[in-house]
Amino acid sequence: MQEFRTVAVIGLGYVGSCIAATLADRGLDVVGVDADSRLIDELNNGYCRFREAELSETILPVIASGKLRVTTDYAAISAADVVLIAVGTPVNDDGSLADRQLRGASESLARYIRAGQLIVLKSTVPPGTTKGLVRELLEASGLTAGTDFHLAFTPERLAEGTALAELRTFPIVVGGLTPECTAIAAEFWKQALNVRVIPQDSSEAAEIIKLADNWWIDLNIALANELAKFCALFDVDVLDVISAANSIPKGKGNVNILTPSVGVGGSCLTKDPWMVWQSAGRKGLEIHTTRVGREVNAGMPDYTAQLILDQLAEAGKDPATATVAVLGLAFKNNTGDLRATPTLGVIAALVKAGVTVRAHDPLVDPDQAKALLGILPAATLDEAVKGADCLAILAHHREFEAIDFAALPVADSCSILDGRAYYSKEKISMLRGLGYNYRGIGR
Repeated sequence: MQEFRTVAVIGLGYVGSCIAATLADRGLDVVGVDADSRLIDELNNGYCRFREAELSETILPVIASGKLRVTTDYAAISAADVVLIAVGTPVNDDGSLADRQLRGASESLARYIRAGQLIVLKSTVPPGTTKGLVRELLEASGLTAGTDFHLAFTPERLAEGTALAELRTFPIVVGGLTPECTAIAAEFWKQALNVRVIPQDSSEAAEIIKLADNWWIDLNIALANELAKFCALFDVDVLDVISAANSIPKGKGNVNILTPSVGVGGSCLTKDPWMVWQSAGRKGLEIHTTRVGREVNAGMPDYTAQLILDQLAEAGKDPATATVAVLGLAFKNNTGDLRATPTLGVIAALVKAGVTVRAHDPLVDPDQAKALLGILPAATLDEAVKGADCLAILAHHREFEAIDFAALPVADSCSILDGRAYYSKEKISMLRGLGYNYRGIGR
């Protein structure tokens, strides 16, 4: 049985940092390589920019102990038994892979690759990328994939906010260039994480699995969002409908409709369905569900903004003189990630209608928020909500769970738009008793 003692992780963004920290914490010697010298300096100076549960508490000690070394120098990977590629893989406007980062990482890796190494691609890519683009670039080294070195794909399937816990428990999917590549990659993950490994017949199968996961999630959320709009027509609480609908068995589980919200964001759900759509189109197949799901979810920020404007109108307030306090700017609860956040669309629509928008989010980087949204978040909750005519709760972080709504310095006849809090009926009744006009997505 082959032993794997040293691992190199190329790309120390959100995914790469979580993987590198976890592997080092489990006793492997890890080197992390990233082209961002500022990121490397931050980590070496004891600062982790990613707001992820347990990440700072895990990555900084292993850097301090030397179990994880971070650098911009690709030469450091030559000593590793395993090299994991975890760079960003965004898509172009037409849904095709924007491969600049992946191409750059593969070309740099090719200069230092050595015989016997296991190379595993973790970045989400269209099917055929591992066997095609990555293999071609790595073989520029003069070594042959599947013979001189092993090449495989393992999809990244973690959710922000719970990534480290999921790394330690979720099954790992592996598809290699050859059966031997698959077997060696599977053995590495068993040793490294001690989790169930699900081998696939090809790297293409493993690549599609990640796309299938996010295709299903995005489409399911689109169903929930349209169901919420439908329920609103009949003054029905969509959460009651979903809870009851999910009670019947179907297939190997139950019906499982997810929850509606202000919209879908993040680096995966907003791009992976388009990657499917574009990849299928290149093969002459038109996929409809990815496009429809994306269009539904992309329309939710405008729908949410209109709900807020309707609430202001019902209270007799002119948008041009009204103030809305947005609580939570990240793309979902309990993360500070602003990538593709749907709050951007809500804020843009409100500003276009003349509304004064303030914001507060204890998890996001204020400078990043100002650059993206045009609003510098207030340092405190009270500062954000003072005199507000509506509180739009668009990311319900744990820090917001204990808000004392009775003590907030809001305007008279203040509204609450629940974009992700999913308050109970008892909580809604309490809020209305305090004088708030509550409305949720489909509630």
